[in-house]
Amino acid sequence: MPTNIQDVIKQMPAAHQKRVKERAAELIAEEMTRQQLRRARKLTQTRLAKKLGVTQDSISRIEKRTDLLLSTLRGYVEAMGGSLSIVAEFPDRGAVILSGIAEVDPDPKPRRRKRVHH
Repeated sequence: MPTNIQDVIKQMPAAHQKRVKERAAELIAEEMTRQQLRRARKLTQTRLAKKLGVTQDSISRIEKRTDLLLSTLRGYVEAMGGSLSIVAEFPDRGAVILSGIAEVDPDPKPRRRKRVHH
């Protein structure tokens, strides 16, 4: 007969059950959808839209999309008061925060004008 995790937890001492529940809550909080994050920050789509200078419908579409530009996601997170980091994870080493992807280049190189010969 298969073992049910809830039954295993119920057999643990009360203090250990509490630690398991707290850690489970921490792990769940580490991963959220964009909508869950916005709600956790106590923002409505309308308020966030005003901060970004877009319509409420735009926020709704951002929250539903599975593929969006990093600049869009960065703006969405920054409008909530956060900052965006991109982390690469590998099985043979620790996590690596990728730089130069999610942030705006603070000092872009000036573009040279092409000379037009007449």
